[in-house]
Amino acid sequence: MLLWMYLLISGVVVLVDIGNACDYELDRCGAWADGDVQIGILSTFYSKVETQYYRMKPENYNCSGFSLISFVRMLAVIHTIETINKSSFLPGVRLGYYICDTCSDASKAIQSTEHMLSENGTLSVQCEVIQKPKIKAIIGPRYSELSLSVARLLAIYMVPQISTSSSAESLSDRQRFPAFLRTVPSDIHQTKALAKLMSHFDWDWMGVVHGDDDYGKDAFHTFIGEAEGENVCIAFESTLPHNLHFNDIDMKIQEVADVIQNSRANIILLILKEELVTKLFTEMRSRNISRTWIASDSWSLSRDIAKIEGINQIGDILGFSFITGPNPGFEEYLQDLTVPPGTENKFIEEYQQMGYSKDYLTEAVYINLAYGDRLAVWSIAHALKKLLDCNETACPGEVDFPPWKLLHELKNVKFTLDGQTFYFTTSGNYINGYDLINWVQNNSSRQRDFVVVGNYNLEQRQINLKKPIEWSNPKNEKPISVCSDDCLPGAAKKLSKISCCYNCTLCLEGTYSNDTNLQNCFPCEDGTWSLKGWTACKPKNEVFWEWDKSQAIILLVFIMIGFLLLFINLIVYCLHRQSPVIKQAGGRIYILIMAGLALSYTSVILFIGKPTVPICMARQVLYALGFTLTVSCILVKALRTFLAFLPQYRQHNFKKFYKPPAIIFCGTFIQVIICIFWLIFDSPAVETVESHQSMDIIFQCKEGSGIGFAIMLGYIALLALICFALAFQGRKVPHRFNETGHIILSMLIYLFVWVCFAPIYATKIPERYSIQAAAILVSTYSIIFCHFTPKWYMALCKKKEEVTMEAYMAQACSVRSSVDSGLSVFSRLGSLSSKTGLTTSPSQSTMSSTDTSDCQIESPVYIWNVENSSHNQPFTRKRSHRRSI
Repeated sequence: MLLWMYLLISGVVVLVDIGNACDYELDRCGAWADGDVQIGILSTFYSKVETQYYRMKPENYNCSGFSLISFVRMLAVIHTIETINKSSFLPGVRLGYYICDTCSDASKAIQSTEHMLSENGTLSVQCEVIQKPKIKAIIGPRYSELSLSVARLLAIYMVPQISTSSSAESLSDRQRFPAFLRTVPSDIHQTKALAKLMSHFDWDWMGVVHGDDDYGKDAFHTFIGEAEGENVCIAFESTLPHNLHFNDIDMKIQEVADVIQNSRANIILLILKEELVTKLFTEMRSRNISRTWIASDSWSLSRDIAKIEGINQIGDILGFSFITGPNPGFEEYLQDLTVPPGTENKFIEEYQQMGYSKDYLTEAVYINLAYGDRLAVWSIAHALKKLLDCNETACPGEVDFPPWKLLHELKNVKFTLDGQTFYFTTSGNYINGYDLINWVQNNSSRQRDFVVVGNYNLEQRQINLKKPIEWSNPKNEKPISVCSDDCLPGAAKKLSKISCCYNCTLCLEGTYSNDTNLQNCFPCEDGTWSLKGWTACKPKNEVFWEWDKSQAIILLVFIMIGFLLLFINLIVYCLHRQSPVIKQAGGRIYILIMAGLALSYTSVILFIGKPTVPICMARQVLYALGFTLTVSCILVKALRTFLAFLPQYRQHNFKKFYKPPAIIFCGTFIQVIICIFWLIFDSPAVETVESHQSMDIIFQCKEGSGIGFAIMLGYIALLALICFALAFQGRKVPHRFNETGHIILSMLIYLFVWVCFAPIYATKIPERYSIQAAAILVSTYSIIFCHFTPKWYMALCKKKEEVTMEAYMAQACSVRSSVDSGLSVFSRLGSLSSKTGLTTSPSQSTMSSTDTSDCQIESPVYIWNVENSSHNQPFTRKRSHRRSI
């Protein structure tokens, strides 16, 4: 009796202790079905849990936010279990399940796991539950943060855990999580796929928003490394709290929205749970902000997000999801959703109380995303078949096995489903790649549809596009998100502190770039060159006065006009060579002047064409000799006028120097000597002028050191100065036959032109040779127009009587000079009749009493024949008997 009382009291104490230990409800483990082998399911029906900020004792978890995606995933597990039970895959063995919710909280997930293990006999029973299934494996939970917590607990007892969506890379650590497996790849592959996606579309400037949980942090840090390998840079990083019940969650959302709004990055990667994405997109829509969003696997197939009001206004959405696939009969199962007899499912009952139609789940959730849940159940089924030694009729093995044996078989399982082979790698992952999802705008329903446009192959590490992507902009153009604009051909990148940001620097001379965004410019090959910013190298142009160029044509026109004028002058000379005008102009000297000018014009012709050493020599020598000959002849004429201007007593001192042939010969011969020494000791040569800033190779003549060239020009200038001085002294001789004005003007033009040329030549600009050619032409034309054309006028246009000796003498006798103490101009004039052969009869010499009563001149001084110029006394004078002068 006492023993029974003791046992009763002890039982009451135990119940009191249990009540004290479990003074909070456990109504979230609300679905189960009996079976020979029980499978635990950690689902996430509720997206958040509410607890006191500071807890002093164990409290109930107030979960809220029913998740349709998690609900469909749980139903996919149940449907697959029932499908296996109805088949003969495990003959004689029935699978059962036990489902608990995690409320998206790690602590709640651990609590639910403890209940499953306590019912398995691993942990002591602390709380009373309705059923006591024997859990051999656990599927779930959904999020990586929860899986990390649960995996640490299950690692103690080696209970196999298969997650269908947790992708954190740290879960691949076999030492820390030896019992963890998953039907999806590790995040290390997802981050590789995301980085490849950025590179594929040439997006190198992007922002990242991730959760503050282990999944978000690990994925972000892994992505950074992969992005650097693809030359993708992070414009900003923002973090949102994983716990949706965080007090300042809305303020955090607004802060992240501010960062996105102020950034130039058009591509934003969101490594977040779908509830956080929903809040962020709602804020983006309210601010009318549009970007291109990249979805992580956690929300890439969220129909809830795809149905957000105004979802079409926030921009393009691309994302990677785990491989999706069919689940035969699952859609019909959802449309006729019931709780089978002998099972319990409070989650289905809660959903049915919401009053949704039968087709709501298939419309609200993309059911193919639950493919991984189907794979997880089939993985367990194949492992059990091996563990229980199943054949076609029975499974004789012991169903009450320790969970670690099932784990051993799971690690070695390999099966084929839907034409694909599945197995767990040594790190516990599936290698089945990712689908690339394009969220296509559906204008009729104002939501987004999921379209698989490609995939990422884990082994090849490549993005494979199977369909064109529909972009939301009016032109259906790929968005651009770069830190810096493309460097076009002709420029190269000059990197800044951030590798994706750079300045475009034009390629320097001698280098080029022929493609976009090249890191460096290429040097030009031998024989080619390029200017700044060029896209290719070309051979340099040889620049000289080509015959068909405008400059050469203009020059030739003036040369031909010059030769034409000389030809006209020759005709005039031949027709009027016996006229006083031509004889006064110099007679045969007239021919020598034309010859000198012809040589000068010929020298200008040699300025055209590609220069050679002989041409460079010839053009300067021809001009030097030709124009020296011309000036020497003019010097004779100037000296003749000067001597005529002198009084007779001074003429005797100078007349011995007046020897025209000798003057012309010596004047020209001195220039010959200068040219010979110049050609021997400082010869002209051909030089090429190249510049890094030009594509031209200028071929031109170089006159040696320039000393010989200067002496040559200086000598001509000296002769011109002498001509000018002599002509200036004789400028008051009668004008009818006087050439002093013409000599003065022509020499002034010559000296002015070449004085201007000297500093231009000294600067050594490339145009100095064209200026020299122009100077030669101007000099020669000045001789023609100053010395020849007046004679044409007098020979062709004046009456014959106006150019006779008598006319000249009448003009001469009318002029007086105040020079030499009142001597008349006639005292400076003498008779050249003995030299010229021209005599005047008394009747011809005697003027009328009105005009020349005091003057009688035998012949005019200006008439001169070169052929008689050797007479020893070129100047004679006879005085009038009637008046002594």
